[in-house]
Amino acid sequence: MKISGKSYYNMHYQTEGHKAQFYLEDAFTAHALVRASRQITDSEGYKQCMAKRFDSSQRTLDLNQLRSDPDLVSQNVCPILSRKIFMDAVVKIIEENIPELVHLNLSNNKLYQLDSLADLITSAPHLKALNLSHNQLKTEKVLDRLKGLKLVDLWLEHNPLCDQFKDQPSYISAVRERFPQLVKLDGYDLPLPIVFDVVATSTIPPCKGSYFGSEEIMFLILHFLQQYFSVYDSGDRQPLLNAYHDGATFSLSQPSSQSLSRCLLREYHKDSRNLKHLKDPSTRFRLLKHTRLNVVALLNKLPKTQHDIASFNIDVNTHTSMLLSFTVSGVFKEVEGAFQDGVRAFSRVFIAVPAGNSGLCIVNDQLFVRIATMEEICSAFATPAPTPSSSLVPALSTPKQEMLSTFSLKSGMNLEWSQKCLQDNNWDFNIAAQIFTQLKVTNLECIFRL
Repeated sequence: MKISGKSYYNMHYQTEGHKAQFYLEDAFTAHALVRASRQITDSEGYKQCMAKRFDSSQRTLDLNQLRSDPDLVSQNVCPILSRKIFMDAVVKIIEENIPELVHLNLSNNKLYQLDSLADLITSAPHLKALNLSHNQLKTEKVLDRLKGLKLVDLWLEHNPLCDQFKDQPSYISAVRERFPQLVKLDGYDLPLPIVFDVVATSTIPPCKGSYFGSEEIMFLILHFLQQYFSVYDSGDRQPLLNAYHDGATFSLSQPSSQSLSRCLLREYHKDSRNLKHLKDPSTRFRLLKHTRLNVVALLNKLPKTQHDIASFNIDVNTHTSMLLSFTVSGVFKEVEGAFQDGVRAFSRVFIAVPAGNSGLCIVNDQLFVRIATMEEICSAFATPAPTPSSSLVPALSTPKQEMLSTFSLKSGMNLEWSQKCLQDNNWDFNIAAQIFTQLKVTNLECIFRL
């Protein structure tokens, strides 16, 4: 026989039960033989035994209580499958001789771990049924080694792990988490798993534009945002006090899981109230700014910015006669400091209430800032923001210019908003005038005036 790559010839030995006693000439050979203890297997004897236990018609291999097999016992062979060397030999025989195996019974073998069985995933790719009952598997975690098997039938009863669950549904759920195609457990049919058919699409549907719900709300929000961000980007944010309710609240958050975010957004990090990572209740409360004085005080500390109005996407979440909630997302750039001209992306949720004839009053403001994507950076500020001097009137045809002048004169709105109102109504003067009249009745016309 060969041990550690060297050949040894048996001159004299004797056996007693499962033990063998050798008579050797030197200590070196004795140490080599000791290291081989429990490492020598009779693979040929195993193969003959497994051949008798294999049913080719059903592609089933029954290794139940293998250590008590009469043929192996008669040869003084004791295969302890809980030991890696023996299980490795069994798996190798399966791989080389019966890779088409569908059913495998390993019950009553005192198995307490399944590490060696992991090779069955590639050695027996057709394996569908596995019996591991009456063993010593203590927790469901040992099953993780077999997660690659596409089992439909599994036996685990009479293992300690079965007693670790509070009820049968928990047991089924834990096993099915590892073998989602399972339809039978311990001989019982399982309820069909809940699955969802997802139709694969070649492309992601394009994002839709802003949603306002009505033109009245659209005019109100657009004008509010134009006023708000013109002040926010002016360098002096103190006038924003007039935009907030006395009891307003404000919170700022950013993705704090990435070190790059913490570096590039460090001016925002110290005030970030990311509840996913912030567990201390007192810190959570401290970072939630209460009253308009504290809100604007924090806004004044944030980096000076310039927002790209053309990038804004606006969605109205809730609208009642007494409350308006909407989300604004887009990009801005910092105009001073270490990251001057650095483009950032943001999402902001405003909750506002009516404020007389002046428009809206903010009661809750939630700002989320993140690093902009490359696509957002490339498209940022590509379209110049509209200004009173950058009127599009010269590009209009003569009839439209005349209609625009007349509408602006009669409505009292500036040319920019008069043109928007006409464009939104396909240049139908009467419909645009009707909508403006409705707004005037509800005392909203003041937000469009010069």
